[in-house]
Amino acid sequence: MGSVDTLERGSTDTLANGCRVDADAAKRLAKRLFYLEGFKRCDVARHLGKNNEFSQLVASEYLSFFDFTGLSLDRALRNFLKAFPLMGETQERERVLVHFSKRFCHCNPEALTSEDGAHTLTCALMLLNTDLHGHNIGKKMSCQQFISNLDGLNDGKDFPKELLKVLYNSIKNEKLEWAIEEEELRKSLSELVEEQCEVGGKRVARVTDGSNPFIAIPLLLNAVTYKHGVLTRKSHADMDGKRTPRGRRGWKKFYAVLKGMILYLQKDEYKPDKDLSEVDLKNAVRVHHALATRACDYSKRQNVLKLKTSDWRNLFLVPFTEMMSWIFRINLVAALFSAPAFPAAIGSMKKFCRPLLPSSTTRLSQEEQLKSHENKLKQISLELEEHKKSPPDLTPKSKESEEYRIKEHYLTYEKCRYETYISLLQAKFRTGSDDLDKIEASLFSGEGKEGYLRKTQSSPSISQCQGVNGRAGHKHAPEHNS
Repeated sequence: MGSVDTLERGSTDTLANGCRVDADAAKRLAKRLFYLEGFKRCDVARHLGKNNEFSQLVASEYLSFFDFTGLSLDRALRNFLKAFPLMGETQERERVLVHFSKRFCHCNPEALTSEDGAHTLTCALMLLNTDLHGHNIGKKMSCQQFISNLDGLNDGKDFPKELLKVLYNSIKNEKLEWAIEEEELRKSLSELVEEQCEVGGKRVARVTDGSNPFIAIPLLLNAVTYKHGVLTRKSHADMDGKRTPRGRRGWKKFYAVLKGMILYLQKDEYKPDKDLSEVDLKNAVRVHHALATRACDYSKRQNVLKLKTSDWRNLFLVPFTEMMSWIFRINLVAALFSAPAFPAAIGSMKKFCRPLLPSSTTRLSQEEQLKSHENKLKQISLELEEHKKSPPDLTPKSKESEEYRIKEHYLTYEKCRYETYISLLQAKFRTGSDDLDKIEASLFSGEGKEGYLRKTQSSPSISQCQGVNGRAGHKHAPEHNS
């Protein structure tokens, strides 16, 4: 009888849906998981990351088998990640890392940070590893950017700069290694793309990755291609919205390919069987948690698309044809496949910082994904409403006023983004098809509920600068800037 069957048939170590909190059973299960007695390594994570008391007890007991005394945070994390594959939903993986952070601080009471701070650093190291070693996509994060991203996140204070420099160089010089079963590796390579209907070539399919859980945007030869064509690109803002230096703002022509959750910008014409060059990979743009809109405030060129990425880079793109189709497909891919954001790790921080947005592909069904977006929209709308009720009674140039303005700008943008995602997924469900051409035709012809693409001041969606229901946005209609 397999390990899963043993648990499900009522052994004393069963999870019991979280109803029974049995310390002895938790200890027995944790020991069996650590020594792999009747379990595979790929079974471990799902028993540690559930949101119930028994799973939390199991995780705490499991971590007690690790001795991180005297180890640096990065070295302790390396030892931990080699024990089992960190798999599951984003929230489940994050819970496991919370237990790791607690254990690290317990073994190192003289550490320079609290449990919250250790958890923030742990997540930052995971994401830094993705940035520095994730298939060479885009510009790599510098040490200074890494330090700046963590400003004020050590219980409202800054982490020691020397500590951050050491951690940065450690990850840069030696990437994190991930535990993975050979069987799981073979499965991940052979089943990265779920079954698709063979009728038609433009189907919505989910791309998954069985190795690094914080990348999950692999360089896949069999990833689904959603659109391709010639466009010109201009970099308007770098990470965190900082204005791109003048020397790097010029327009460049590329052959663009939206493949999986990556927009590849290639020098040469797209050929499905041709390998990507190093330059093509460096020019590539991740579209997870991104938002594409019509650049109504840019008047130097017509038919300009503005793409804002998860790290708030801004690109201007001018497709040779079908600008609204590009906007629709980029946003739909982001809406369908972006994994839920990490919950805030620090509750006591005073300085506002945007939450971490994982680049992994969601494991939710499309219906669950829509519900997740709707819940997030409700949360952000309430937060924005509360935020506007208490403006700072200070001079416009004060630090508090600037923090208030930045947070309001962020919440307003996130509200727009989730409204766009929800509108697109609702339109897809109304169409009742996975065929992108059919969804697009239905969307731009104004079919479905009255006004679901209605332009609002707070919602720069695919209908921005268009008439009601986006009729002016039909891909065969002439397009003009406002």
